[in-house]
Amino acid sequence: MTGTLTTRGGRSVAIGAGGLAVLLGALDTYVVVGLFRQIMDDLQIPVNRLERLTPVVTGYLLGYVAAMPVLGQASDRFGRRRLLQLCLGGLVLGSAVTAAAPSVPVLVAGRVVLGVAGGALLPVTMALAADLWAEHRRAAVLGAVGAAQELGSVLGPVYGIALAAVAGWRGVFWVNIPLALLAMLAVHLSVPARRAEGGTSPVDLRGGALLAGTLGLTVVGLYNPEPAEQVLPDWGVPALVGAVLAGTLFVVHQSRARLPLIDTARVPMRPFLAALGASLAAGAALMVTLVDVDLFAQTLLGYDDHGAVLLLLRFLVALPIGALLGGALASRLGERGVSVCGLLLAAGGFGLMSTWTADVLSAAYRLGPVPLPKADVDLALVGFGLGLVIAPISAVVLRLTPPEQHGIASAGVVVARMTGMLVGIAALSAWGMHRFHSLTATLDVPLRILFDSDEQFRSAMDDYTAALREAMVTQYTEIFAITGVVCLAGAVCAALLGGTRTR
Repeated sequence: MTGTLTTRGGRSVAIGAGGLAVLLGALDTYVVVGLFRQIMDDLQIPVNRLERLTPVVTGYLLGYVAAMPVLGQASDRFGRRRLLQLCLGGLVLGSAVTAAAPSVPVLVAGRVVLGVAGGALLPVTMALAADLWAEHRRAAVLGAVGAAQELGSVLGPVYGIALAAVAGWRGVFWVNIPLALLAMLAVHLSVPARRAEGGTSPVDLRGGALLAGTLGLTVVGLYNPEPAEQVLPDWGVPALVGAVLAGTLFVVHQSRARLPLIDTARVPMRPFLAALGASLAAGAALMVTLVDVDLFAQTLLGYDDHGAVLLLLRFLVALPIGALLGGALASRLGERGVSVCGLLLAAGGFGLMSTWTADVLSAAYRLGPVPLPKADVDLALVGFGLGLVIAPISAVVLRLTPPEQHGIASAGVVVARMTGMLVGIAALSAWGMHRFHSLTATLDVPLRILFDSDEQFRSAMDDYTAALREAMVTQYTEIFAITGVVCLAGAVCAALLGGTRTR
């Protein structure tokens, strides 16, 4: 290590610049949650055609997931600073296209560019931490980087709503430009310009393309805009068959490639795959919470966008707290134990959420003289548990892989997490909507003409509304219960990480 990076202060400045880049990328991931209504009014999208905005979310996530493996490996080839600056430049371009978009297709294109740019910021910064810190101090630094990512999830929805109230939804993306330029300057001044170790190796574009195709086709095949009619869309089976074929070609290519994305001969595959499985489970749980708690608040608790985001804050604030503590504990207690405990806590939280009712806001735990609101405790427990998992899993993967593969290894962890987010929410939402329609299939809307009096009609309408609400509660609580099982499966994966802790 040369220059100022030989000092603790120099390394801290470098990782701080990377953390700022991670924060900007995380803000863009979640900021759009509170902007849908303004976007619909501006682009004249009817309320009954909300599905037109779905690609605004899925396009970003697909770009994020698809580009990450190649960009992570490219950082091993060309160096961390160059990739961070390239991605921040993409953030500027994508923000400008999104802010100026005159139509939904252009808006989606801008979001895809933002997703591609944001896809490498987290894994490259994690790899930078591995470059600059020894193993015995690395987990705590990774926890701080993970906390920056989760802070973006906390601030994103609130930041978007607050800024849009002053500057409109387009202003939210215009503001990204000076922030990204500031981050580029900080990266230029603090992150080393040298190439990463192994910098003469080419980037496996073919392997990255096959992996991106596998993930993209899987998500497209599972996304169904009409879940009431069928579980999969008309294009679902062909897309999933294409995903299987692309995945098979990827495995064959990796077995024969001279320089595969991950060199399986040098990486212990059981703990490596176990780490990816735990990350996938955590990602699915994260996205289910973000989406379904928001919908629960709006459809059953009568909240608007602002109120739903405020309810989610219990979960979102606990995430970065868990990420910071998870990094510190992993350095002392070992990655496996912290990861298992985190996923078990999250599973317990989802088990508690599976008992929610439409009156959950009035429920409380009586553990002392001060009652603890049930919704607050349940959401905080899930957020804290999922936060604990972030740093230990990343530390395991970086410890298992050689330094010249730290970029792609870090990308693999985040790809697994984002894939869990995409596939988990697509599959569980489709199942949940199908379940809701099956529960309400025998209900008939009361017609006034069929009743002798207004009182009988109102009574029948009240019974109908109550049955609909009960079906909604069943839909959400069953999704929460299934997500708890997913977390338990993730805990089993975490138990296979191995007993060696960061030395």
